[in-house]
Amino acid sequence: MAHLSRSFRSGLQVGTSLSLLALLAACSEPLDLDMRGVLNGGFNTADAARAATAPRPDPDNRGVISYPTYQVAVAQRGDTLATLASRVGLPASELARYNGVQTGDPLRAGEIIALPRRVAEPSPATGAATTGPIGAPSDIDITTLASDAIERSTPTPTQRATPQDGNEPIRHQVKRGETAFTISRLYNVSVRSLAEWNSLDSNFTLREGQYLLIPVVTQAAAPREDAPIAPGSGSPTPEPPSASQPLPEETPAPAAATPAATAKPVANVGTQTAASASNAAMSYPVQGSIIREYAKGRNDGIDIGASVGTTVTAAASGQVAAITRNTDGINILVIRHPDNLLTVYTHVDNISVAKGDAVSRGQSIAKVADFEPARVHFEVRKGFDSVDPMGYLR
Repeated sequence: MAHLSRSFRSGLQVGTSLSLLALLAACSEPLDLDMRGVLNGGFNTADAARAATAPRPDPDNRGVISYPTYQVAVAQRGDTLATLASRVGLPASELARYNGVQTGDPLRAGEIIALPRRVAEPSPATGAATTGPIGAPSDIDITTLASDAIERSTPTPTQRATPQDGNEPIRHQVKRGETAFTISRLYNVSVRSLAEWNSLDSNFTLREGQYLLIPVVTQAAAPREDAPIAPGSGSPTPEPPSASQPLPEETPAPAAATPAATAKPVANVGTQTAASASNAAMSYPVQGSIIREYAKGRNDGIDIGASVGTTVTAAASGQVAAITRNTDGINILVIRHPDNLLTVYTHVDNISVAKGDAVSRGQSIAKVADFEPARVHFEVRKGFDSVDPMGYLR
């Protein structure tokens, strides 16, 4: 019997060693923490581990993260549900019922609490960069873009917080029997990113009724193109490029023989604007002296000096996309053009068009406002990106 017991223990040790070797071999892939992909041959979370996820957005001073269809609050260090409810302005009992907790329960720093109804939107008054919910990156916020144009057009631009954007994540309510691993498998995200987004503890503890934000995947895992190579079979020899595509027959001309690239038009500070050529894509919104040239990131347009009351015209035909003003009372006018182009006009007054109006090139849209120095700040944008207006004006 003792011999059989020793043999059984020996066999168990051998089996355990083989299992450990199998686990170590699997470590060439991102580690599947619940081991199910290794032990029973089911699918694993390696693809989810390779997928890149965006960071969770920053909350405002109250802890509120606002999306178009829901809001959540992020607990601060030392919070109970009651203190968090007081900070966001909702009854603690209502918040407790919605999240399946008690009003006096302590919360982990960073823990997500779902809000059953909307509270006041984050705004500069609550520490947010802009007012309103987080929008998708593809949504062009014309008003924000134009307000930023005001800041860049000043001689000494102030530092502004960058508005947050991002796709709205799925909000998942934990059901009985679910774990962080089963939920990460359900949405094909890594357990680590799920824990980071929701500030789970080291044991990935969940409670029934808890709400989780599912991390937004920004880059899916690249599929594996080749199967694992069996031991001893050797590595395949790569095919040289010339085997599938012949080498070019002609030799490229020497660099000296190629014509020099045409220099881009540049605004010269102090020069007078001239009437744009008939074939130019745009015309100057006002005639005057260029007092500040384009410098991407510092002045994303040009500033044209002109007398107060001078007529400002549309640089190209399009539709008025926005008319607004910033906190200093500076008017901002944005016109949308074909090919995803926008023109922005600031430091103007007596605006004679309305949002949605169709305008023609050269049509009067406003007057030069009374500023020191009197000027028009003019930008051309390709979507979000500024481009040098001189390339369109000459």
